[in-house]
Amino acid sequence: MNKFSIKNFKLIAAGMALMGAISSCDVTELTPANLIPDQEAFATAARVNSAVLGVYESAQRGFYLGSVQRGYPFGGANVQQGDLRGEDMYNDQLFYEITYAGTYNPNTANNNGMWISIYRMVNRANIVLENLDVALANGVLTQAQRDQYRGEMLFLRALAHHELLLHFARPYSENPSAPGVPYRTFAINDVPKVPQGEAVGRGTVGEDYNQLLSDLNEAETLLPTGTALRANKGAAIALKSRVKLHMKDWAGVIAEYAKIQGSYAVTPSPTTPFRTATSSDNIFSFVHTDASNAGVNGALASMYGNPNNGARGLVKVSPIIWRASFWHQEDTRRALTTQSSAGVYTNKYIDPVTYRDPTVILRFAEVVLNAAEANAQLGNLDVAVAQLNSVRSRALPASVPAFTAAGLGGKEGILTAIYNERRIEFLAEGRRWADIHRLSGAGVMTGVPAKATSRSITSIDFYTGARAIPTDHAIPYSSHLFIWPIPLEEIQTNASAPIAQNPGY
Repeated sequence: MNKFSIKNFKLIAAGMALMGAISSCDVTELTPANLIPDQEAFATAARVNSAVLGVYESAQRGFYLGSVQRGYPFGGANVQQGDLRGEDMYNDQLFYEITYAGTYNPNTANNNGMWISIYRMVNRANIVLENLDVALANGVLTQAQRDQYRGEMLFLRALAHHELLLHFARPYSENPSAPGVPYRTFAINDVPKVPQGEAVGRGTVGEDYNQLLSDLNEAETLLPTGTALRANKGAAIALKSRVKLHMKDWAGVIAEYAKIQGSYAVTPSPTTPFRTATSSDNIFSFVHTDASNAGVNGALASMYGNPNNGARGLVKVSPIIWRASFWHQEDTRRALTTQSSAGVYTNKYIDPVTYRDPTVILRFAEVVLNAAEANAQLGNLDVAVAQLNSVRSRALPASVPAFTAAGLGGKEGILTAIYNERRIEFLAEGRRWADIHRLSGAGVMTGVPAKATSRSITSIDFYTGARAIPTDHAIPYSSHLFIWPIPLEEIQTNASAPIAQNPGY
């Protein structure tokens, strides 16, 4: 973390530690309070709970160019960056062009905002972690409260570091020995701790994955079952499923799926997870209110919504995915869109006025498709196809036959069908980049595919097939541009042990 941010960690921690009594079910209705000393921030159960909720708040709308309300790291910006590094969502304006065209550098704002906001969030989580046992010993917390809060912070810390690995490090699937990211496991809340923080090096991708799995394994043992509005046992398991998929730990992916398959279900309607945050498919989401959201420049409904419905409409569904032969015309997930004369927009997010749409982070549909892919890799083809069909067929009429292993041509055809299904099911949810990252590392993809040329899709004719789709912005896997640069500020302000920049920048 850069020195400017580190020097302000004590103020940040104190500011978020006392925010008033807050409902345990709503993590975003936070109100500012006066700064208080560290020793007092965890002196009552209400203050501890506020400190915990402050970490959620720093995750759901975060930091951008010195201010909040832009959706970094796990609000709207998380989804937007994950989508626009891929080819299935389309950049329609200058706003996200750096990410979409791959023209970022060590000073560009989007990648720097992600890095800084994630480490700010991690440090807040670490401050809480280091004070929970003190609060327990002082009788402020019960053992159950301490365990839940610790589990929540470990989950969020693991989620944060995995996001950093996806954007700033080469894939585990290629080389676990590649340079990772600094995995921060202790708090920096005073100036004397700055050199210790600066000394945390990048380590390796493999070491980072081992540490975040350690965090998640402990979180799983501590967290209760609960709703999707706060970290819970199912969320820790689902995130492990995701992580192990990136590690190509096929047996591990299946084992995590088996733990929760009886507790969640893919909803019959693909719309439900985006209208009911506590549906059977929702495992973990960051929630927003009209008072705490990513704002007009970050909220998903504002950025992704149809301008005819009051949104800004800066991001559209790409005609590349809309015209893909594998997306059946009768698929009801096509109804999760809305059209104008200029193109097709997602309708997963529908509140462009008060920006209260949740940011869905983990769904059971993802865990199912993770398991399907793992089963296919291990040769359990009929099981893999059954799991694939459980997601696909619920969006298709009975007249469209389900997939069969033989009909898909065996293992390779099944895997291709699963990869395509992920593109449809998680469209506009920010998951495309994560798949490009891991599949390129595994040799399945050759990097970022060609995209529809930025600011060129101006008519619905590109979607109907009446006009050819111009393409550009492909990035070969071998290019240094495949991963983001470490922010220059991070390197230059680390006086004692600056970390290495990604090659090519």
